[in-house]
Parts: sequence; C-alpha cells; structure tokens
Amino acid sequence: MAEALYEQLLRMARHVRDPQRHAPPPGIAARRLAVYRQLFFGNLESLLSGAFPVARASLGAARWQALVQAFYADYRCRTPLFTELAGEFVDYLEAGAAPDAPEWLAELTHYERVESVLLLSDAAEPEHEPRGDLLEGVPVLSPLALPLAYRWPVAEIGPGHLPQAAPEQPTLILARRGADRRVHFSRLAPLAHALLLSLQERTVCGAEHLALLAEAIGVAPEQVLPAGLALLESLRAQGIVLGTRPGA
Repeated sequence: MAEALYEQLLRMARHVRDPQRHAPPPGIAARRLAVYRQLFFGNLESLLSGAFPVARASLGAARWQALVQAFYADYRCRTPLFTELAGEFVDYLEAGAAPDAPEWLAELTHYERVESVLLLSDAAEPEHEPRGDLLEGVPVLSPLALPLAYRWPVAEIGPGHLPQAAPEQPTLILARRGADRRVHFSRLAPLAHALLLSLQERTVCGAEHLALLAEAIGVAPEQVLPAGLALLESLRAQGIVLGTRPGA
C-alpha cells in the first residue's frame, strides 16, 4: 500500500513538473492535475520574476516563461528554502543547461541576485581596530562588500539594450550594503577592483597588498604606495574597509 502511494505521488510530481513527457497517475481527474500545475508553476514563476525583473523584461514574457518551465521541468534543486530558489536558478543558468539562453543571461541574473543576498545577509562584522594602520596592519574588508567582475555589461542590459558581443573590457562593480541597509552598486577602476579582490582573498598587511599589485602591473612598489594608501583610506571612510585585524 505504501509503495503504491509513493509511486502515485512520484508519477504525479513528474507529471506536474513536465506534463509533455510524463503521463498522469491514474485515478486523478485532469482538471485537478491542471490546478496543481498552475498553482506550483505560478508560484515559482512569480518568485523568479520578482527576483530577476530585468532578466524577465529583457527576455520578454513568452521567452521568460519558456525558460522557467524548462528550469521547473529539468532542474533538481538542492534546497527546500524558497529564499534560495533564485540562487538555484542562477546555478542552472551558469551550468549552461538553459535552452537558447542568451550568453549574458547567467551573469545578469547573478548580478540581480547579489542585491537580495546582501539584503538578507546576517553576517556579523569581524573584530577589528577601526583606526588601525592600514599599511602596517592587516586590513579587514566588510563582509557586506563584494567586488564583482563580469564579461558582459550587466549594469546596462535591459529591454532597450541587448548586447550581441561582450566588450573588450570587463565590467567591474562593487556591491555593498550600507548603514542605511540599502544595497549600493558602483563601478570600479581596475586598480580598486584588484585591491578589493586581494583584500578578500589574502590575510596580509596593507603594504604587502600594494606590493603585490605593483608586481602584477610591473612597477616598483613605491610607485603604487601613495595612491594605494589613499584608496585604502577612502575605502575605510566609506565603511568598505572596517579597519585592521586586532593585534596585527
């Protein structure tokens, strides 16, 4: 009895996900199954449309609905949390599993997703010395500041601008949640992006961060030092760099 019920539920789930490929379970009226399909798909489509308004508008209603239907039918999410479904959708696109998706779509949805990730984040500030020496000490990057790099101009894509080819230069962006609890996006110069990425990835003193940047661009460290220190201080003033590690 239990096995029969399990099999019926499994067949029903398959049919609700993809009625074109999976026959309905016996004994359930077609109109009832249609209600389930509309309910489940409608909830998913509404959630993803709210999470990715620019992507939806850029694709158009019909193409967007076809994409969400393909995701619903083919992808197996690894979370039961509604708040994480948008992240699963981004993973689906980044894996290249979406049929006929524009090349820029995965990056655009990732860019849109960042805002809700930062808004929902409960990351606590690590211990730090707010007035620490940013050259001698180890700078501490705010966990609510994310340096981002994209091949496509994600901040410019929309219904009126659908790029056909990626530009030569990447789009470098800082996303951060401010004291006003709003998420702010700003464009970054290559040096600022490289420094923020170094702060994110390495636990070294500020002078070493700048020396590594100087080495990467092929100049002497002293040539980078004044501008680099000014940049670190500016980042601290904006709350992007919190200060330095205690005792470092």
